[in-house]
Amino acid sequence: MSTAGRLTDTLYGAGWATAKKLPEPVAVRLGRTLADLVWKRRGKGVLRLEANLARVVPDAGPERLAELSRAGMRSYLRYWMESFRLPAWSEQRIRSGVVVDDIHHLTDGLATGRGVVLALPHLANWDLAGAWVTTELKTPFTTVAERLKPESLYDRFVAYRESLGMEVLPHEGGAAFGTLARRLRAGGLVCLVADRDLSASGVEVEFFGATARMPAGPALLAQQTGALLLPVTLWYDSSPVMRGRVHPAVEVPGSGDRAAKTSVMTQALADAFASGIAEHPEDWHMLQRLWLDDLDPAHPRSGATA
Repeated sequence: MSTAGRLTDTLYGAGWATAKKLPEPVAVRLGRTLADLVWKRRGKGVLRLEANLARVVPDAGPERLAELSRAGMRSYLRYWMESFRLPAWSEQRIRSGVVVDDIHHLTDGLATGRGVVLALPHLANWDLAGAWVTTELKTPFTTVAERLKPESLYDRFVAYRESLGMEVLPHEGGAAFGTLARRLRAGGLVCLVADRDLSASGVEVEFFGATARMPAGPALLAQQTGALLLPVTLWYDSSPVMRGRVHPAVEVPGSGDRAAKTSVMTQALADAFASGIAEHPEDWHMLQRLWLDDLDPAHPRSGATA
């Protein structure tokens, strides 16, 4: 491991260990303080977040965008502080920490035995939502995680998510799709964060008036396995409780080839994501380039933050 990799892993581990021991009010204040410090530095991540928010709220002037990006960084640090502390939360704290509207779309879908794919954007805290599903609904699920560098950091993420009841598959490699399909055919649940394509082979969609690329996996899994495809959006309010909504199912079109059906279904997901992001733009944690005209053509998978 490189020196930089060791430092990243050490700092991450130290932050995780420290945050878990803090009283919750202290952790909340610390998260807001850190967020404001990062925001004031106006680094690449903050500037990219602001540029992305300018597409979501096109009528916002500079002052409004600055307010949104500050609120966005507070939301982003709330996500991290909650995620660091989740392994130390009681089951009751997890159950009481989330309220989901229209949860019947999920529970009724699971009851049919056909399998369910939940697809969601980088809104609020998807790890907390997952912990709530395994704790409140007593339903395990399978997900996919981007393989981080250094490897030890990726291993920490996997161990943490598995401790919350999730089966975690690496994003890279062809085995993940087959495993997900098997889980769905057995009537299981699959949860995928699906608003940013990591493969450069995703589906082009219209998203806030411009073209972005989103992963084809959720639509393909629904087509190949017969599973229900449900968009989910999340948001924070001023309370310690995170809110969520399960949207109606994205149906498989009755005509067209696989590519055409996948395009229609992925656009429907993008539209559902956009509705949630437009309502709560400050909770969309997108600090990377997303739209095609922002990406460097030579590096379509670029994770650059400026």
